[in-house]
Amino acid sequence: MRRPALQTARHDGVALVQMSATSEPLTLSEASVEVVLDELRPYLMADGGNVSIVEIDGATVRLKLEGACGSCPSSTMTMKMGIEKRLRERIPEIESVVAVEDAGEQPSSEGVEQVLDQVRPFLKIAGGSIELVSMTNIDGPAPVVNLRLTGTGAAIQSVKVEISSRIRRRFPRIAQIVFT
Repeated sequence: MRRPALQTARHDGVALVQMSATSEPLTLSEASVEVVLDELRPYLMADGGNVSIVEIDGATVRLKLEGACGSCPSSTMTMKMGIEKRLRERIPEIESVVAVEDAGEQPSSEGVEQVLDQVRPFLKIAGGSIELVSMTNIDGPAPVVNLRLTGTGAAIQSVKVEISSRIRRRFPRIAQIVFT
């Protein structure tokens, strides 16, 4: 049986597929899952990410988003609307696709300071500074980091995204980063 294919090539968490006009269904196996993931990887890699198989348990496929995709705000949409949709389309036996998240390092003030030390030289040259004000709910389900960023100009303000990204890569459990 041949199915019409989707002709989409975005990686904004909504769609990731671009295929030929038809595709034959595959049987559920690690090799088949890799074939489908290989179709999607160029779009993930273009944004600094990737995906890997953690395990296949019956009709459930467990995957891990890696690199930038692991900490991306659109990772849930990427997994559900892009990867899971395409896997289930190509491998009808799959009942569910589950994202396995890396627990990462336990958040600590020492660890956050190490991350901040990586950006402080740039901020100093640009006339700014960054300070860890506090960390709350560290052992709870949604840790919060409060930072004080000083300085003016576009360079100082744009570094917020980079700081947040670096902290979240190292400490995926951190739920919120607040700049004051």
